[in-house]
Amino acid sequence: MKYRLDSKLVADKATEALANRGVDCEQIAEIVLHLQKEYYSELTLEECLYNVHQVLTKREVQNAVLTGIQLDILAEKKQLASPLLEMIVNDESLYGCDEILALSIVNVYGSIGLTNFGHIDKVKPGIIERLNDKTGGQVHTFLDDIVAAIAASACSRIAHGKHVAPDRD
Repeated sequence: MKYRLDSKLVADKATEALANRGVDCEQIAEIVLHLQKEYYSELTLEECLYNVHQVLTKREVQNAVLTGIQLDILAEKKQLASPLLEMIVNDESLYGCDEILALSIVNVYGSIGLTNFGHIDKVKPGIIERLNDKTGGQVHTFLDDIVAAIAASACSRIAHGKHVAPDRD
């Protein structure tokens, strides 16, 4: 039988994987609102949440979510070979693959997504600060960057949507 991936299953599993790791879309939307309110005073949490959901409809995003979370889980269970295991468990500063995976999300939304991601990764607002905390026993080396990338991409969607030029004939 020919291989055929169920797109709805992938989308559902990506959202479920986020939830299982303690991340819900509203927490991501709160980061988006915090970052964009300065530019769009009328922006609502509902609009931010809508944009987060839209980002999560992209297969590239779903793939990154599933891959990154799986690597974090495997590291927690000590099911990766050394030295990769230690690099992921300790979020080694020169590892960088976690950011590269997150950039696959951001690249869907253009250069503004990249600058948004850099800012979020540095400031670590909202849930990202908790995910980056290494004291809870869970490994979130990939997840903190993935959440930052989803938020950055939602910010980009909002910015692009607010700057749509009228059609010119």
